[in-house]
Amino acid sequence: MRVAIIGAGIVGLATAHALLDRGHEVVLVEPGAKQGRPTDGNAGWIAHTDVMPLASPKAWRNLPRWLMDPLGPLTIRPGYLPHLAPWLARFLLASSPARIKASIGAIRSINAEALPAWRSLLSSLALDGHLRENGILSVWRHRADFLRSQDIIERQRGFGIGAEILQPQELAKLEPALHDVEAAVLYPDACHVSDPAVLAADLLRLALERGAMLVGAHASRIELQDGAIRVHTDGSCPALGVDQVVVAAGIWSRALAAQLGDRIPLHTERGYNATYPKGTFGIGRPIMFEGEGFVTTPLDTGDRVGGAVEFAGIEAAPNHSRTDAMVQRLTRFLPHLKSEPAAKRWMGFRPSIPDSLPVIGPAGKDRRVIYAFGHGHYGLTQAAVTAQMVAGIIEGRPGSVDESPFSAQRF
Repeated sequence: MRVAIIGAGIVGLATAHALLDRGHEVVLVEPGAKQGRPTDGNAGWIAHTDVMPLASPKAWRNLPRWLMDPLGPLTIRPGYLPHLAPWLARFLLASSPARIKASIGAIRSINAEALPAWRSLLSSLALDGHLRENGILSVWRHRADFLRSQDIIERQRGFGIGAEILQPQELAKLEPALHDVEAAVLYPDACHVSDPAVLAADLLRLALERGAMLVGAHASRIELQDGAIRVHTDGSCPALGVDQVVVAAGIWSRALAAQLGDRIPLHTERGYNATYPKGTFGIGRPIMFEGEGFVTTPLDTGDRVGGAVEFAGIEAAPNHSRTDAMVQRLTRFLPHLKSEPAAKRWMGFRPSIPDSLPVIGPAGKDRRVIYAFGHGHYGLTQAAVTAQMVAGIIEGRPGSVDESPFSAQRF
C-alpha cells in the first residue's frame, strides 16, 4: 500500500522503517525547520523502566511546592488556564487509584517491548552504535523523600525491572562529581542514545535511501474518499493520494484528529533544556533528580540538562528564565557548573495526554487513518514499539501489545 506518514519526528521515522520493512510505499509529510519539535532536543533516554503515569501520588506530593515557584518545575501561564481547564479535569480523573492502576498496566505493557523494538530496528539498519548502555541513575537530595518512593521501586521490581539501591560510597565511586545527594538508585538496564537529533537524521537518511519520499510541507487536511485518501498540504505540491495515513505529528496532530471527529485531550507540556560542551558535567550516565523536575544526560554532542513543565500552548514565546532557574538548581548537585560558560538553550513541545498514554490506533471515522501521537515524555522510548503496533494495525496483524488502552475512542 501507499502510506502517508504525517510527521517525521522520531515516531514517524520509526514507523516509516516498520512499513518499509513490510514492502509498503512510504511518503513522509513534514515541513522543514519546525520549531519546538521534541525529536530535535529531548533528553535522549530510552526509559523503558518507567511505569508510573504523571497523574500519580509522586506528582501530587510535589505539586504544591512546584506551583508556588513561578520558575519551578511546573507552571501554568495564567492566560492559558481557561484553555487547559478541560485537560486538568481529565488529569484529576486520571489520578484515581483505579485509573492509576490501569495506566501503570498499559505503560508497562508498551515499555516492556520498547527496548527490544529499538534493538531490532537499530540492528536492522546497522545503527546499533547509537545506544549508550550505561544505565540510568535516580537521586534524591533528602533520604526522607527517597523512603517515600519505596512503593514505586518495589512496583518496578515486581515487574522484573532491575533497581539497585546504592550506598553512599558506591554512588561516590560511580558519579564522583555529584554533591548534596542522600540516596540513589541505579537502573542498570536503562539506556540512552548518542543524540536524539543525530539519531533522527540517520533514520531519515536511511528511510530516503530505502525509497521513502519526503514532502516538505505542512499537512493541513485529510480528505476521506471511497477509493483513496487525499492529504492536502499548505505547500505548492498537489494533494497526495494514498491508501492509508498515519498521523504522527505530535502536538500538531490534534487539529487533524478533530477534523476526523476525534476530540483528543492533547496539550503541550513545554520543556526547556540547556546543552553544555561534552564533559562539562563530569557524569557518566543519565541522572534523574527526583523531586527537582529535571534530568541530565551525557550526550555525544554535549551535556544536557532538561525538564520542567510549562503549560502555555504553542504560540507563546519561550521563557528561558525557566532554563536559567533549572541550571541554578543543578549547581547544588554539580557546584563546579557555576563557573562554566553559557549553554545552548532550547524549548520544545511535548504532546501530552492526561492519563500519560499515547494515542495509537484507528480514527473513529475511518480505520484507514491511524493515530500515533501523544507520547508525552516517552516519545523516544516508545517510538520503535509504536511503529510495530502501527504496522500491525495497518496489516490487520495484532502484535504483542494490547492496543485497546491506547485507543482514541477511550475519551
